[in-house]
Amino acid sequence: MKNLPDYDSPAAINAFLRERGLAAQKKFGQNFLVQRRAREKLARALAPPQGSHVWEIGAGLGAMTAILLDMGARVKAFEIDRGFCGILTELFSDSKNFSLVEGDVLETWKGERARGGVEFLAGNLPYNIAAHLIGNFIESGLFFKRMVVTVQREVALRMAAKPCSPDYSSFSVMCSSVYSVKPVISLKGGCFYPIPNVDSQGLCLELKDAPLREGYSPLFYRMVRALFASRRKTLKNNLLSFIRKEVSGGNAKAPELCAELLRTAGIYPTERAENLACEDFLRLSTALTRHLALSNEEAACEA
Repeated sequence: MKNLPDYDSPAAINAFLRERGLAAQKKFGQNFLVQRRAREKLARALAPPQGSHVWEIGAGLGAMTAILLDMGARVKAFEIDRGFCGILTELFSDSKNFSLVEGDVLETWKGERARGGVEFLAGNLPYNIAAHLIGNFIESGLFFKRMVVTVQREVALRMAAKPCSPDYSSFSVMCSSVYSVKPVISLKGGCFYPIPNVDSQGLCLELKDAPLREGYSPLFYRMVRALFASRRKTLKNNLLSFIRKEVSGGNAKAPELCAELLRTAGIYPTERAENLACEDFLRLSTALTRHLALSNEEAACEA
């Protein structure tokens, strides 16, 4: 690692960028965490064993990268800003444990997934992609042993929300289906440079044991989103709309099937999605999956 800038000094960061004709860009959500204690706390929460593979999303100027490399991790940094990519190469290219993926992580992560071997993820996630990116990972079945991310406080509340709370959403269910979500550190706007207009939260997402995350199929996630789509409607009405879209030729029998699924899952028709736990949604999607499997078998026999 060569001549690292003073990551705790906004003035030093500003001067470092000016020397290279660069600046933080709002469109990329570039706000540097300028408190070393906070960065170290996040790194300790991630706790990657020496030699383990870590994806770092939005590496920026490498403040967290340097800490992770010092911990002995093998860091694959994802960075969209070409200027910052040049800086990361300049600072860390002499480390055999560092590699760089240039471009939009929403487009590049799938190619890197094929290479395998990653268990940990760290990132000061841009506010405009945080929920989208984490949702993509979960729905595609890319699970990290542990993720430590810094996100906008509003997003953090949704990720950790419990049933019956105002922040509970389909994204809450998605996160809790495979991860235990715990707070690590609260970060006011002044912890960053440039100073954002919102507060942030560091979260640790710990992967649940395999038996606790079985059954969460693509159908499950589609169903959960549909059941939260119209929060004022009862579960019965939202489920009815979902069945009519999902079950081929099932429009005529949709009300009967809807009632049967709710009965099987032990859920009252007048209930609302925000009052259900992840396990309730799982029972409902499992019942629908079984129905679809039986329907396919019957259709095959008739053919």
